[in-house]
Amino acid sequence: MRRAEPEGGRRTSRPAVRTATALAAGALLLPLVSATGPAGAAEPAPDTLQRAFTEAAARYHVPRSVLLGVSYLESRWDAHGGAPSVDGGYGPMHLTDARAAVARPAARRSEADDDPRGDTARPVAAGRRVTAPQPLPAELPARLRTLPRAAELTGIPAAKLRTDPAANVLGGAALLAAEQRTLGLPRDAGPAGWYAAVARYAGAGDTSGGRVFADEVFDTLRRGQARTTDAGQRVALAARPALRPDAGQAKRIAPAVLQAADPAARPECPATVACESVPAPYEKFGNDDYGNHDKADRPKDLKVDTIVIHDTEGSWETSLKLVQDPTYVSWHYTVRSSDGLIAQHVPTKDVAWQAGNWYINSHSIGIEHEGFLAAPDAWYTEAMYRSSARLVTYLSRKYGVPLDRQHILGHDNVPGTTTSTIPGMHTDPGPYWDWAHYFTLLGKPFAAGRRAAGDLVTIRPDYATNTPPYTGCEKAGAPCAAHGSEAVRLRVAPKADAALVKDVGLRPDGSASTIDVNDLGARASTGQHFAFAGQQGDWTAIWYLGQRAWFENPAKRPTAFRTAGATVTPKAGRATIPVYGRAYPEKAAYPAGVPVQEVSPLPYQLHAGERYAVGGSVRGDYFSASGFDTATHAVVRGEDRYYEIQVGHRIGYVRAADVDVRRGAA
Repeated sequence: MRRAEPEGGRRTSRPAVRTATALAAGALLLPLVSATGPAGAAEPAPDTLQRAFTEAAARYHVPRSVLLGVSYLESRWDAHGGAPSVDGGYGPMHLTDARAAVARPAARRSEADDDPRGDTARPVAAGRRVTAPQPLPAELPARLRTLPRAAELTGIPAAKLRTDPAANVLGGAALLAAEQRTLGLPRDAGPAGWYAAVARYAGAGDTSGGRVFADEVFDTLRRGQARTTDAGQRVALAARPALRPDAGQAKRIAPAVLQAADPAARPECPATVACESVPAPYEKFGNDDYGNHDKADRPKDLKVDTIVIHDTEGSWETSLKLVQDPTYVSWHYTVRSSDGLIAQHVPTKDVAWQAGNWYINSHSIGIEHEGFLAAPDAWYTEAMYRSSARLVTYLSRKYGVPLDRQHILGHDNVPGTTTSTIPGMHTDPGPYWDWAHYFTLLGKPFAAGRRAAGDLVTIRPDYATNTPPYTGCEKAGAPCAAHGSEAVRLRVAPKADAALVKDVGLRPDGSASTIDVNDLGARASTGQHFAFAGQQGDWTAIWYLGQRAWFENPAKRPTAFRTAGATVTPKAGRATIPVYGRAYPEKAAYPAGVPVQEVSPLPYQLHAGERYAVGGSVRGDYFSASGFDTATHAVVRGEDRYYEIQVGHRIGYVRAADVDVRRGAA
């Protein structure tokens, strides 16, 4: 039988945790351990953060395992160098200070004037502009200002709570203890007696998503965790398989999100998440205009084969207000950062105006993740990653969407519809969204197989140690702080000082790609498949935007692995073939009354001998929905077939008639 874990420490062979156990009894007499080490120290000891959890737990009489579990669900114990999360949370305990975070200098993405509908037959911006939202509501909810409250409880300055991990942990312990007092519960109740306080912690009293957050924390306590943080700190939480919250604890908090009595009105979500319905309107306004989505009957009329990951660039409250405005645009779901609460806005059978590409919109579901910070280096909470992954898994099963990077796209992977739209396409969620971790949560980790060779290369750097330089997070041209990244940089030759490859779509004048955080011209993303194009020493080449592109891939520190898979190449005798941003049908397929949509090639060409990874085969179609009356809507289906390919950082389409397919040679 496993021995119960003593809350001041645990039995283990790890010296770091033995040290923490020995210190726990005297923690109240000790000054707070600094996770940054003493003055002049080059690096803190690798057990410093573990000891900080022990001492904070003892000082505020919070079970250490509970403190560790809450922190893991917020940040996975990472400190992120004092940088805020996408909703203004700081440090391992994700203490929120939204006003301070918004005041931090940031270079905004310049995408406010694009057309999220992406249909040239009926642009959403005709007669109105889609403007960037104000990031925060006038009155901040309590969940966005927990750090000032922690400063009041502990007497520690807010600046220290933002930047010192040990102080941050102490602030989190104080908040948990305050929630336990508010509930009138004893502080010596043991981990099982802190369920309600944990539920209140994530939402600062708003427990809409609190029960699911608390369930996730207690699941973490049962399973245990151990990892090395972004600062090199080794933190461990022993498993407690038999732990269950006290039966009466759930009565201490408000009910989880209430579901409508009518099943048809209930949100489409798995039972394992907290989910509410906040419907987007479908109504007329102005001079024969309407918004903010289109009625359809998917998958009967249109196949759903893609899920698009976004971030909101606005708070939860702001985003929910905007999506209920018929003059604004829409998406299917929003995920809250602090606790993973999900709101559904558009039924998945309908088409939301979210991706900036009408063909992708017609076949996809859009999921926005709360993030009001414009800085692209802001980080995402573990609670949000987990809730989003549960939702995507559910939608994948419902619609048969493959769980791979050809079908689970970032908004930054969606192609422009025509050449002119390419520069304005979105770049969220950016190079700091951890695709490897996300796919592990989806149950589809990116892992090398037994084969050492194959036609394809799967991009897979180690997120924590892969820190390519970026600029433009706070000011154009200024270096970003070092940060783990999911992307690798691509060069024209196998050497570190070679020029970056060029993207003629982003820069028609032929100017060079840059290392700006929003410049996608020379980047490949974790989980993406590219066709292998060569190897020289530690450098691997792939085919990318009609050119051979090189990235560093040393055997001792690999950033990619070879695998088998299908590729396409121009048919024999074709010097080049075009690439498209949408798979529209041929002219002859359009019936009378439906305007013919031009099949316009993008500025990229595939050359004879090049190969590109295949994401699937689709039949050309067009969803004609240019008016409010659904009786005028029509789906045009053609005979032309297309292959989705990984042409660059974004996907593209090629006509099946233009290419030959090679099937998975190893």
